[in-house]
Amino acid sequence: MPLVSIVIPTHNRAGLLARAVGSALRQTFTDREIIVVDDASDDETKSLDIMSDPGVRLAGLDAQCGVAKARNAGAALSQGQWLAFLDSDDQWHPDKLEKQVRFHADFPLCRISQTREIWIRNGRRVNPPQTHEKKQGYIFEQSLGRCMITPSSVMMDKRLFDEVGGFNESLPACEDYDLWLKITCSHEVGLIDEFLLTRYGGHADQLSSCVMGLDRFRIRGIIDLLGSGRLTPEQAGPAAV
Repeated sequence: MPLVSIVIPTHNRAGLLARAVGSALRQTFTDREIIVVDDASDDETKSLDIMSDPGVRLAGLDAQCGVAKARNAGAALSQGQWLAFLDSDDQWHPDKLEKQVRFHADFPLCRISQTREIWIRNGRRVNPPQTHEKKQGYIFEQSLGRCMITPSSVMMDKRLFDEVGGFNESLPACEDYDLWLKITCSHEVGLIDEFLLTRYGGHADQLSSCVMGLDRFRIRGIIDLLGSGRLTPEQAGPAAV
């Protein structure tokens, strides 16, 4: 059984996928498996040379179902104690997993962590706004206002993922925002204070660019959480505002 399962969802990103998968293969931490979940791509995804690497397991969905379903499918196939998600347009730095595994060994009560990240937009490095500065600890209230956790930076206990029900497959976007709220209302988030991820943006198929009215999906996540009984009275007040 591998210690860490890496789940990479993808749809029609053959031109970007090799970079992401390659960064997972080049990790200095090797007790891991790589699961690429192809969300019914009709490009050259399946025929990429890197898909034949013995360290890569390719799983496919029969019809396009969205990133939430793809991530959940990968998690369901995973065998590791820890889950690490990597979007197909992002890139890990070589020691990303090694440093997160070490962090969780040092802090065994912490069940989820993230890292700092470099932003590349349209081929140029940009500074993220201060409001997106990565935090640690109990960050539920900060997470209400914006998505404070990046999926590609996360490592989390697979049992925690299962306990909160994974990604909400009914949400076409903001499925990560929804999941982080379900987690941060009762768990602290660890932070590896190093730049171990590079995020690439500016391409047309990003959900933030092609799905309109994202706030309605965030509101749905908050309403569901308010009705779930997970929140304390102190948390419910800010969530309901």
